[in-house]
Amino acid sequence: MSRVALVTGGTRGIGAEISRQLKAAGRTVVANYASSDAAAQAFTAETGIKAMKFDAGDYAACKAAVDQIHAEVGKIEILVNNAGITRDATMSRLTRDMWDSVIDTNLGSCFNLSKLVWEDMRAAKFGRIVNIGSINGQAGQYGQVNYAAAKSGIHGFTKALAQEGARFGITVNAIAPGYVDTEMVRAVPPDVLEKIVARIPMGRLGHAEDIARGVVFLTAEEGDFITGSTLSINGGQHMY
Repeated sequence: MSRVALVTGGTRGIGAEISRQLKAAGRTVVANYASSDAAAQAFTAETGIKAMKFDAGDYAACKAAVDQIHAEVGKIEILVNNAGITRDATMSRLTRDMWDSVIDTNLGSCFNLSKLVWEDMRAAKFGRIVNIGSINGQAGQYGQVNYAAAKSGIHGFTKALAQEGARFGITVNAIAPGYVDTEMVRAVPPDVLEKIVARIPMGRLGHAEDIARGVVFLTAEEGDFITGSTLSINGGQHMY
């Protein structure tokens, strides 16, 4: 029986590719999404992967969703905390609502889902949690105090939780993507994007496949001695 994997933010961009590659690796995947029903329906039609709508930043919504997945699919053995949003602004313009929404979605969701699957993973003596951080959580970024704080928090969360899970066969790792050729990055003005690529030693943007391959690697059965690590996939732009 294949292991059940939940990918938050799993129907678009990097998350969609993670969902696809986990399915190709033999996992039974449930992909969470928060907003676009049309995109989710198209994703399910293309891949056959079940899509489930709920707010990963809302603990009660996460609990209801996890209970439903347990009843309909099985207990979650692999969790990929990928859900993320941006509300960019300099400190002068940053509002408390912009801060809260990014922290709740990007960092709070890691707590919500990890908490809800933790006891089952402990009982099974097996679990794989991968948290998607960011190069901007490692190096910071102008106008992204909220986003950088949330992503930096993910890296600390990963290291601390890994220590709790190790003796129960649960690995907790993070991936810190650099600039990836997603819809969000493609919306950057061409002159700005050119400057970004110029700072990447590999000379190109990352691809969603680059990140997804890292997730498959870290969630493999054979990955049981890798925990508390952050895998930076950024083309050499930031070495940390």
